[in-house]
Amino acid sequence: MNPSVREPLVGKAQPVSTEPLAPFASPQGLDPELERFLHEASTRLCHWLGDANVRAPLPALSVLPDVAPEAQGLAAGRLLDDLQLVMDGAFQPSHPGALAHLDPPPLTASIAADLICAGLNNNLLAEELSPSLTSLERQLCTWFASRLGLPGEAGGVPASGGSLSNLNALVVARHHQRLDHNPDAVVIASADAHVSLAKAVRVMGLRPDALQLIPVDDQGRMQCSALQQRLQELHAHQRPCVAVVGTAGTTVRGAIDPLLELADLCDREQLWLHVDGAIGAVFALADASMHLLAGLGRADSITVNPQKLLGITKTSSLLLVADREVLADAFATGLPYMEPAWGSSHGGEQGLQGTRPAEVLKLWLGLRQLGEQGISALLTNALQRRQHLQRQLDSDRLLIRSGALHVLACCPHGDDASQIETWSRATRQHLLDQQLMLSRPLYAGQHHLKAVLGNPHTRTSHLDQLAEILNASVEGFH
Repeated sequence: MNPSVREPLVGKAQPVSTEPLAPFASPQGLDPELERFLHEASTRLCHWLGDANVRAPLPALSVLPDVAPEAQGLAAGRLLDDLQLVMDGAFQPSHPGALAHLDPPPLTASIAADLICAGLNNNLLAEELSPSLTSLERQLCTWFASRLGLPGEAGGVPASGGSLSNLNALVVARHHQRLDHNPDAVVIASADAHVSLAKAVRVMGLRPDALQLIPVDDQGRMQCSALQQRLQELHAHQRPCVAVVGTAGTTVRGAIDPLLELADLCDREQLWLHVDGAIGAVFALADASMHLLAGLGRADSITVNPQKLLGITKTSSLLLVADREVLADAFATGLPYMEPAWGSSHGGEQGLQGTRPAEVLKLWLGLRQLGEQGISALLTNALQRRQHLQRQLDSDRLLIRSGALHVLACCPHGDDASQIETWSRATRQHLLDQQLMLSRPLYAGQHHLKAVLGNPHTRTSHLDQLAEILNASVEGFH
């Protein structure tokens, strides 16, 4: 079957109306047109998900519908057909060969919760705009903080992605360290830290050299001895430190900085320790992998992104803090147009975002669907896939860079960056032709091919095929 040609969908109660769809659901009873429209849209989505195996991760052709609204509103059928065009041109994370990025297939319960979130249209700005959801959000953040080892007074706030969670964390740290008006302050992280930190210091109005990068060892982890030396140099130049950022899961190789050593150092120096655990912090949720994150619970703040491995639909990021009061201390400005908060402070005064959708709903329902055993299985299986692939790769011919998590990157041994770039382009395209999608990051001056092994649909046979192609790609490389 040609995946771009679809058979008629089945299971529809009635044909989709050719009349314009009412813009708002009636508050006076069940709206049958809306019910049919959502049913048909859901059916098309289920077909798109079910077709994943016969499509490539990346579409070969994308045809978009018209962008501008027409003079008259469209009927349900045309709206659905326009949606279909967008779906057919979308990246397909459910394909077993989608191994390029930290974008797993979505949990089915999370998909449903996202729909309900849109229908409720509650606003986490203030409690009277989201009474049950505000309570749910607070309780879930407290649960996450506890599971990651933070103290009883810990809490947190969701944000639209890890970049915003990291920015929120550094703004909180700067305020807590009383450095709000000091442009000479610095943020310290490893050379492999996420690019969101560079954005954050720019947004915060710090100097161009405010992000101080510390070398990593041969495992991709921050060198604590170099960090100690850099702190001494900064002190001599009267450059105060906003925060030390440890990374729990670097982007290219999944390395984890030595969190225990960083915590000891930050305790001695009275520095704020933020852990960017957008990739790796979720591994602390399972008994089998929590040892990888030893020291995580001693951080002052943690970024965690359940969207990157647990299948929570985008976006799902949390900033967790050891003392929940620091959030309002940094961000509360008063909301004179709202009734006073029923609990502590309004959600809109916990971070940079005011209006926020109820993203907590898809996280909560997704975790409830998985259960403890399901969460543990997702995490353990991801690690096992990475270990299996790594064992199959020819380390004599391929330089393999990995850490403790489910991410692996490789390139041919050698120092000819141009030749390696040519290899990376050609090999990635060959893999795409075989419906295996890897990414092509630039790391340590050379292009690598990176596999993210968080896709639960990926089987051992896919990994063996991937290893066979990668190994063959470097035969006679020099």
